[in-house]
Amino acid sequence: MSYNILSQELLQDNAYLYRHCNPSVLPWKHRLPNLLAEIQQYDADIVCLQEVQEDHYENQIKPALQALGYQCEYKKRTGSKPDGCAVIFKSSRLSLLSSNPVEYFRPGDALLDRDNVGLVLLLRPNDTTGQPDPSASICVANTHLLYNPRRGDIKLAQLAILLAEINRLSRHPDGSTNPVVLCGDFNSTPWSPLYSFLTTGCLEYKGMQIGMVSGQESNPRGQRLLPSPIWSQCLGIDHQCQYHKPSAESSSSPTAVEGAISTLTVEDLANTAAVAAYNRARIEHGLKLQSSYQHRLMPDGRPEITTCHSRTAMTVDYILFTPEFITPPSLPGGWGLQLMGRLSLVGQSELEEVNGLPNRHHSSDHLPLLTRFRLRR
Repeated sequence: MSYNILSQELLQDNAYLYRHCNPSVLPWKHRLPNLLAEIQQYDADIVCLQEVQEDHYENQIKPALQALGYQCEYKKRTGSKPDGCAVIFKSSRLSLLSSNPVEYFRPGDALLDRDNVGLVLLLRPNDTTGQPDPSASICVANTHLLYNPRRGDIKLAQLAILLAEINRLSRHPDGSTNPVVLCGDFNSTPWSPLYSFLTTGCLEYKGMQIGMVSGQESNPRGQRLLPSPIWSQCLGIDHQCQYHKPSAESSSSPTAVEGAISTLTVEDLANTAAVAAYNRARIEHGLKLQSSYQHRLMPDGRPEITTCHSRTAMTVDYILFTPEFITPPSLPGGWGLQLMGRLSLVGQSELEEVNGLPNRHHSSDHLPLLTRFRLRR
């Protein structure tokens, strides 16, 4: 399950988005019981929550979910905002191998100056029939990317950091990988370049406007193009969204990088190719992610909606996963995920009939996503 539950402080700071709502549905004392009831009703083994306000989490949400048998992991945003991301899971079904908070803020980096975060867990199913299989781990990632529709460059750099961490945690020394489930509010639509990058593993961005990356605005203001490269080499992440170790020179300054490149010899051809790829207007990742949802309603093809308030109605929330067929035949015994079902979404007209979101029964401006997977080998 993935659910942006709408931080109460953000609701109050952006009250203009909720003028359509009956005021009685907006207080936290009304919203909290509804949100907890939804989580209990759907009874998911793993729940990824976004916009979880820290004081509400510590004092109310965490104790309530622990009483339902969940173990809770949380990462607050790095700045002054009070919310963050939580991943909770049933301790009767899964065991925690590692919990890895991901911060996108980088001091001194002009691009990565925002306080969004992610959280990546390695979980192992509890085997009640015998010894646990150490290869049966699942990598579960949760994030809430930057909202700003005009800063697609920041969103892509944040995503690169998250993908590098997922790659580090899910990959085994022999080249095989654990199944991955990636959840969150990506503040990007299903027909955007950012979504295409997630689901195809490649983005050619030469000449692409920064405001076009997320698809949130059909006619974005401004004509700034994505630079090449998008993020600094000093970040330690290459164009394939994998960690690399920058040399002492490359970590000191951009001019040191240029000087090092100018003195390369024939023996450095591999490094030269890597630098050329890094500077090419192309980024990649190797996770082979697939969306759990189709993003259009049947039979009329209307767009599914995951968030709706007075300014917008669109899909920005996703549950992505690595399907079972990606395990190479040369690596027998690997585990994969098979999508078995999902909770249906609705379109804009259905939400308009209930006065949008939040409303009396649904206490966030987002709808929950829910999928059922089979872990199989």
